[in-house]
Amino acid sequence: MQTTFTEKQLQDPAIERSNEILRNCVHCGFCTATCPTYQVLGDELDSPRGRIYLIKDMLENERVPDEKTVKHIDRCLSCLACMTTCPSGVHYMHLVDHAREYIEDNYKRPFSDQALRWILAKILPYPTRFRWALIGAKLGRPFRFLMPDARLKAMLDMAPKHIPPVSRNDDPQSFAPKGSRTKRVALMTGCAQKALNTDINDATIRLLTRLGCEVVVAEGAGCCGALTHHMGKTGESHASAATNIRAWSHEMDGDGLDAIVINTSGCGTTVKDYGHMFRNDPLAADAARVSALAMDISELLVQLELPFSDKKELVVAYHAACSLQHGQKVTTHPKSLLKSAGFTVLEPTNSHLCCGSAGTYNLMQPEISSQLKQRKVNSLEARNPDVIAAGNIGCMMQIGSGTNTPVVHTVELLDWATGGPKPRALHGDTSGIPQLR
Repeated sequence: MQTTFTEKQLQDPAIERSNEILRNCVHCGFCTATCPTYQVLGDELDSPRGRIYLIKDMLENERVPDEKTVKHIDRCLSCLACMTTCPSGVHYMHLVDHAREYIEDNYKRPFSDQALRWILAKILPYPTRFRWALIGAKLGRPFRFLMPDARLKAMLDMAPKHIPPVSRNDDPQSFAPKGSRTKRVALMTGCAQKALNTDINDATIRLLTRLGCEVVVAEGAGCCGALTHHMGKTGESHASAATNIRAWSHEMDGDGLDAIVINTSGCGTTVKDYGHMFRNDPLAADAARVSALAMDISELLVQLELPFSDKKELVVAYHAACSLQHGQKVTTHPKSLLKSAGFTVLEPTNSHLCCGSAGTYNLMQPEISSQLKQRKVNSLEARNPDVIAAGNIGCMMQIGSGTNTPVVHTVELLDWATGGPKPRALHGDTSGIPQLR
């Protein structure tokens, strides 16, 4: 694609990067075949190719974003299926992130939009605030019919039936390995996950310590910044990321780390991009070190020898989270691990398509999200599984709200298969959260 940015514009590192990305696009349209919003809406401007044209025009002309452009950029899930499909290597993620930052800085949204985005940015990345918000949503659910905005209804619907108590395992501390130590790893405990489902981190710690890993929950580490980053709120997202970079760098410079383990794939995609996000920042070197050590839990587990104690003969429908298969290119590890544990692993048709969760997308674009959720649930249930497994809390909540089939994290099944407790979702137990100490 030909671009016409001026030399002055190209002095901006963000414009320089977007120009590089735009020039790689050859208009082939392969991306339209795998774009979920294009499949649902059928509008060229709701495809990656269409959005690229809108972004190019907006950035080149330094144009104040108009309502049409903002609408189509907002409708993008950032599922990154287009990056998997693209034969030209167009790094759409960096381009759309830049566009969102530009829109946030130059577009005046309607008050209702501003208020919703402010609320989400000030609540979701903070587990205590989010927990109180979930309790409020549960109390407000009987009055759902009074809500004039579908987005407010979606916020009420988000609250799970059972809000788990706080797990003290998420506090900064170190968990000793069982037996001799093979690795020392930092576990990213996340933000929303700590309020929605504490079993996931608990299972991860049990599994890793059983495999000889010392597991560190670093002092000061918290939200990865993805939620605000994808809203274009760069200042807030970089502040969260910088806090993590400093926390993990302290551990690396102390007793050392072999890996930074992430069990929420949406976070993993962002942490692995810290090196790019901070490339022109004084934290650049440390950010690059963090990105190099970051890995999904499945990437670490395939390096270790899992002692499967009892083969589990269950049929598992594996949902490949977009941030894992497209964002991180991790496609085989979770399935191979589950198969090694004795599970029968099945994949739904069109497994490359998004479930519609996409961070805060299900709250800000509930109509489109609902259509994508139903498609995903239908394809998963068509395989008649005993359980659905996924590697991302957002996907788990989204799919779980549309099916009666139990939905668990992949690591919960692997923990069970190596001697841990049976995942609570498989027997309906919602009693107190098991503690490790």
